[in-house]
Amino acid sequence: MKKKKVIFTVTNDVFADQRINKMARTLSGMGFDVVLVGVKRKNSPPFNPVYADVLRIPVLWQKGFMFYASYNIQLFFFLLFRKFDILVANDLDTLLPGHLVARLHRKPLVYDTHEYFTGTPEVISRPKVYKVWKWLENKLFPRQQTIITVNRSIAGLYEKEYNKQLYVVRNVPPYHEARGKKTRHELGIPENKRIIIMQGTGINTGRGAEELIAAMQPTYGLKNTLLLMIGGGNAIELIKRQAQDLGIMDRVLFLPRMPWTDLFEYTIHADIGLSLDRDHGLNYRFSLPNKLFDYIMAGTPVLVSDLPEVSNIVDTYNVGRKIESHDPSHIAGCIKEMLHDQQQLDRWKENCLQAAKELCWEQEEETVRQVYERHV
Repeated sequence: MKKKKVIFTVTNDVFADQRINKMARTLSGMGFDVVLVGVKRKNSPPFNPVYADVLRIPVLWQKGFMFYASYNIQLFFFLLFRKFDILVANDLDTLLPGHLVARLHRKPLVYDTHEYFTGTPEVISRPKVYKVWKWLENKLFPRQQTIITVNRSIAGLYEKEYNKQLYVVRNVPPYHEARGKKTRHELGIPENKRIIIMQGTGINTGRGAEELIAAMQPTYGLKNTLLLMIGGGNAIELIKRQAQDLGIMDRVLFLPRMPWTDLFEYTIHADIGLSLDRDHGLNYRFSLPNKLFDYIMAGTPVLVSDLPEVSNIVDTYNVGRKIESHDPSHIAGCIKEMLHDQQQLDRWKENCLQAAKELCWEQEEETVRQVYERHV
């Protein structure tokens, strides 16, 4: 019997998108033929996973209105002439071409919204941009039959606004023993320093990165401590310049986006994992970053913002502590207190390892199977 084909669409270059790659593995295991369609950028690395074909669309514009407009037009015609059985639009910025092509082909569309898109600071702080995206969402969201999102809070916002029932699939990693294959020396990180880490593909403004960099200044007393900043986002260049201006480049190691398996090698060597999103709009307020679960999977205690979804995880599983403000001196003080109490760190670490058995993809993919098994 010929396998049914599922096409996923995203506006990134696919390789570092943990969510669609986990979805692809699950659907491949269910017997689907999976294709991941994303953006081809100048620095996009080769990526040929065994569970999916990867197709990347070259773009002339790298960001802004022209990027989204041109990519959506290209994506529409790309999909129009492809055969598929199910189309999956990931986030609002690929929903329009997906919706139109699915209707033309008379095929089902699954909409997976990874965040409360119109509540992101990049959208809500720009009235004209917000107006366009909100208009598009108002037109398209009510017409979707199968919608997935990343946590119950965001599902609740959409359900209240559009009277639609959503599936919730949290963005947690596959279960993985907290055991690395590489030493600190092999990874190029010092043996004699305490390590703290902030990671993610969305290290953007408002995610607490600027305040964390400021907290690394010698005046705040974080001695013998190295901060790993791993990933991408619109704040990366800003915080690199900030670190240079503050003269603390020897206290911060910047590393680019990398596959999850490589990232995990660094995470397990960290003493503390940081998730410091500010309460800048509904999307950040109700965010549940996948890096939180990556830290827990690695047995790395966490320091997080006091936001509802994140706090619920930390309080339920007792895997770290919360900050009370984003003042750099307060953040530095919290880190120092955590590092100076090794017994408590060890308790949190053990709690992380136990929580990881529940907060893993193997638990979440039961919902994924429920969504897609009717199409097998």
